[in-house]
Amino acid sequence: MLQSQADQRPATARLALWNLGFRPFYLLASLFAAVSVALWVLQYAGYLPFAYVRGPAWHGSEMLFGFTTAVIAGFLFTAVRNWTGQPTPSGALLAAIAVLWIAGRVLTATPYETAAAWVNAAFPVAVAAGIAMPLVRAGNRRNYFFVGLLLALALLALTLHLSYFGVVSWPERASLRVGLDLVMFIMAVMGGRVIPMFTNNAIRGTNARRHPATEWAALAGILLVVAADLAAAPATLLVPLLIALALAHGARLWLWKPWRTVRMPLVWILHAAYAWIVVHLVLRALAAAGLVADPLAVHALTIGAIGALTLGMMTRTARGHTGRPLRADRRDVACYVLVTSAALVRVAVPLALPDTYRLTVIAAGACWATAFALYAVAYWPSLSQPRLDGKPG
Repeated sequence: MLQSQADQRPATARLALWNLGFRPFYLLASLFAAVSVALWVLQYAGYLPFAYVRGPAWHGSEMLFGFTTAVIAGFLFTAVRNWTGQPTPSGALLAAIAVLWIAGRVLTATPYETAAAWVNAAFPVAVAAGIAMPLVRAGNRRNYFFVGLLLALALLALTLHLSYFGVVSWPERASLRVGLDLVMFIMAVMGGRVIPMFTNNAIRGTNARRHPATEWAALAGILLVVAADLAAAPATLLVPLLIALALAHGARLWLWKPWRTVRMPLVWILHAAYAWIVVHLVLRALAAAGLVADPLAVHALTIGAIGALTLGMMTRTARGHTGRPLRADRRDVACYVLVTSAALVRVAVPLALPDTYRLTVIAAGACWATAFALYAVAYWPSLSQPRLDGKPG
């Protein structure tokens, strides 16, 4: 029997965007990271003839509940399938969840604040439901906490909008602060699971290791910070907690031997990202003590840790789950250098040269937007086409 023309087309010609969660959400997150930050920088610098967002808190909201949750969704939909052997959303259901996320981004930039509030809260709930079912079916209790964290992010997203409406007295920035704490916890959990493993697999004889007491202190300490921020703890309690936590995470990173990774970009970017968590904790302690500006601590976490870790994981996942070599190319390295440069410009330069603050915001935004635009362009083909090895996903 003769095959139809459609059947004769090579596999790479078919759209695979909705096969697995990392595909649409990594693409959407990278495009949004580039466009949203570019618009915010233009607004901040006074070059935009309209207000893209209402102010710094809403820029933070979009990067947390928009960009970061999209990356988390893509990662968890992919990882949970591997952990459980059970299907996670794909096809029309995955597309519907992606449309929900897109609707949140559009509505946030419109006067329809009530609709934006409910849609932005609904997205993490949809992701939680999408991973809860396979986790429960497989009895994978070890990872149930991800469902709770997603529901907490949904509540914080809703609370942020309710604060804006004046329905609750909880400050808008408090929702962002606790949300970032939870994201830091997710990064610390996943970093502890994968960074030493990836390091040992890629660099023979490294012996990156985990110490039980250090692991406990690093993770439990972040939960204490969450509790302290929920309770609006005074600086006298917060500063020593943050310093102790920085030491715990610094010791954790030291055990992973980051100095052994300098010739392996796909690995060193993960270590570099984790180092920014330590920097964030130190700067946040100094900010709580009134010694540095708080935005420097925030951007050490958001640009340095979240930005670098998401790019590192998005390149590795996109390569591994599309049948491509686990080896960073020049475009990957350019993305890593750009996002790391964005963090250094945004955090380190204002510490040394406070008068350059406005210029550093613009320069860091340009580096960030270029890094994620480059990722979107470079990975669109592999994210949208079937795996090279013919496997599902």
